[in-house]
Amino acid sequence: MKRIETGFEHLLFSSRWLMAPVYFGLVLAMVVLLVKFGKEVWGLFAHIMTASGGELIIGVLSLVDIALIMNLLLIIMFSGYENFVSKMEDLHNHQDRPDWMGHIGFSDLKIKLIGSIVAISGIELLKAFMNVTNLTNQHLGWMVGIHITFLFSGLLYAAMDRISGKGH
Repeated sequence: MKRIETGFEHLLFSSRWLMAPVYFGLVLAMVVLLVKFGKEVWGLFAHIMTASGGELIIGVLSLVDIALIMNLLLIIMFSGYENFVSKMEDLHNHQDRPDWMGHIGFSDLKIKLIGSIVAISGIELLKAFMNVTNLTNQHLGWMVGIHITFLFSGLLYAAMDRISGKGH
């Protein structure tokens, strides 16, 4: 019976590698976002002389939005892989290794995730306000409501983290 239990535990432990293709899929998502970023930059420069100041600001905010999403994907890929699949032992002494890598736990990851979502939502809301003439009051109300929901969710996550004694 002990052999069956040990074998089952090894199977469960090995199943963590099923997450590896998911993290590779996030790498592919970053490639898609990079193409979108290039398209946005190209469009921004193509209309630099004819675009209004508001249109340029919206274009730049779109670039910031994509950069935030890509940064979030990096954090999720690195910390998720190291927390749930395998340590990146060969990279511990790499000169370009980020300082936070290997130090973000699941709780920290949740806080960073909700913080990024709030920032992305805020940028989307700012872009909407820059283009307010094309929005209905109902649409704008939904956007503000969703942003406030994300904001309060982030505050609650941070409070729960601090209460549980894991806050820094």
